[in-house]
Amino acid sequence: MTAAFSGQLQTTFPTSAQVTDQNDHNANDEDRITVEDTFYVYLPFIARSARFGETGTPLAAGGDHTCALTVSGSVECWGGNSSGQLGDGSTTNRLTPVGVSGLTSGVQAISAGYHHTCALTSTGDVKCWGGNSSGQLGDGSTTNRLTPVDVVGLASGVRAIAAGYYHTCALTISGGVKCWGDNTYGQIGDGTTTNRLVPVDVSGLTSGVQAIAAGGTHTCAVTTSGGVKCWGRNWDGQLGDGTTTSCTTPVDVSGLTTGVVALAAGNFHTCALSTSGGVKCWGRNGSGQVGDGTMYNVRLTPVDVIGLTAGAQTIAAGGYHTCAITAAGGDQCWGRNDSGQIGNGTTTSQAVPVDVVGLASGVVAITAGLNHTCALTSVGSAKCWGKNDNGQLGDGTTTDRLTPVEVVGWP
Repeated sequence: MTAAFSGQLQTTFPTSAQVTDQNDHNANDEDRITVEDTFYVYLPFIARSARFGETGTPLAAGGDHTCALTVSGSVECWGGNSSGQLGDGSTTNRLTPVGVSGLTSGVQAISAGYHHTCALTSTGDVKCWGGNSSGQLGDGSTTNRLTPVDVVGLASGVRAIAAGYYHTCALTISGGVKCWGDNTYGQIGDGTTTNRLVPVDVSGLTSGVQAIAAGGTHTCAVTTSGGVKCWGRNWDGQLGDGTTTSCTTPVDVSGLTTGVVALAAGNFHTCALSTSGGVKCWGRNGSGQVGDGTMYNVRLTPVDVIGLTAGAQTIAAGGYHTCAITAAGGDQCWGRNDSGQIGNGTTTSQAVPVDVVGLASGVVAITAGLNHTCALTSVGSAKCWGKNDNGQLGDGTTTDRLTPVEVVGWP
């Protein structure tokens, strides 16, 4: 049984070339790395870009679930719930929003990983719930949690959070970065490949960081000087240092030593937003998710996204697709589109940004999940599109949608 949501989304937050899909899924079977016997690294995403002054997001899409923050500071989630990622005390999928247990007020930001979710409260503490096989909840165990639990050592002093596939990171008020969870490729950044069940410091980043983003198996940060550093898996060039060598500590992204204000990390690609609103991406590009007009190979260093060299406001990276809010407040997406996650009414992947149907203006936040996308409008409505096999679009069905549909119950 599902529960209809009657609240309102928080909206006051800081602020084509059509080509044939080369089937990134099949082309990259080598990337389906077994993380824990039965799970494959196919993931995401930080909902909305990690930007200066922002604590996280009001809307967060994970592997097969979505969560949103209301004006009262409560959290609502919907979609897949096999690991308890909806936080309602059950493992029952929900086709419409349900409340997260114990989080009825006082939350300022949320972030969603593959099958886990985290929240940052107004007092600066972090709580997480859902899948915990690699310690991504940070409670010192590997036990899944159906309701929120405290992250050890982070009862206060946190200003932003970012959830990756099986790992999570936090930015402290002193500008330091801490991460925990899966560390197979060094995505925790502590110089090892040992999983961490509680937060540990990222080497060399105990201060001087303004924003963070967590991808599938890599992590990135914006420094106070506007430069970008990344660490973790680099088989597809997602660290942007010109190599395919994974790194267990932060390395500089080539050409991005200053002028960056926001980051978005996808499964195997990364994007940055500059002070002028230009977007650059790097990493895997088999579905066109880098946005440079091609749909093959990888980009080991940042390249310009065609049509978005200025004026973009916000970026978000999904499994194999990317989105941006334009200067006009419209939503554009590019990359893989096999489930309609680009939102242009087709299932044809796009190597350059295209408009999302019906969202030419009035978009204030975006989030990209594994194969679905959601947006928050200036009037407080939430719209989602793409894959919907577990109800992650929140429209009361499990039907994929090629264009945006409203989340049931939003005003």
